[in-house]
Amino acid sequence: MTAAPYNYSYIFKYIIIGDMGVGKSCLLHQFTEKKFMADCPHTIGVEFGTRIMEVNGQKVKLQIWDTAGQERFRAVTRSYYRGAAGALMVYDITRRSTYNHLSSWLTDARNLTNPNTVIILIGNKADLEAQRDVTYEEAKQFADENGLLFLEASAKTGENVEEAFLEAAKRIYQNIQDGSLDLNAAESGVQHKPANQTRLNGDATPPKENCSC
Repeated sequence: MTAAPYNYSYIFKYIIIGDMGVGKSCLLHQFTEKKFMADCPHTIGVEFGTRIMEVNGQKVKLQIWDTAGQERFRAVTRSYYRGAAGALMVYDITRRSTYNHLSSWLTDARNLTNPNTVIILIGNKADLEAQRDVTYEEAKQFADENGLLFLEASAKTGENVEEAFLEAAKRIYQNIQDGSLDLNAAESGVQHKPANQTRLNGDATPPKENCSC
């Protein structure tokens, strides 16, 4: 029986980072399942999700690692930063403390990922406008000053959730096209899947060259 060809051209590795309770897991669930989890449990360590989406005419599989925001898990979750092509850095627009901690999260992201990792700042819980504690303008200024993409989103309503993952993917793909992202580098966070390559047992790792397995 012939294995089916990959139905995507690239794999992009994403991480989601930010304080506990900002809605990281809810964003992931909304993106992968198109559902809102009202009682989203706090992540212990890391969780994982995938979805295939079209980026500039190419099918791309996003492998997304949702990291715990609690300080006691930081040593564990830092290991998942390595080899990330994209990072969603999330704060809660109704809790200024989560915004104030962004510099610490950004420092980790800059130090532990590769220089071409695309970082997008997400102001979650945009549906709670009446409880807003962080203005759009100040967050946009922070993003601009640090060279980040920026969107406000709502994991509850789905507003801008798709766009957040897609905008980061578009920038990653652009970096591939202009040559600033070396696909042969292990830390690039991107794997290319040629059209004639076949999938073996659904494994995301490409077969080794000349491998007969």
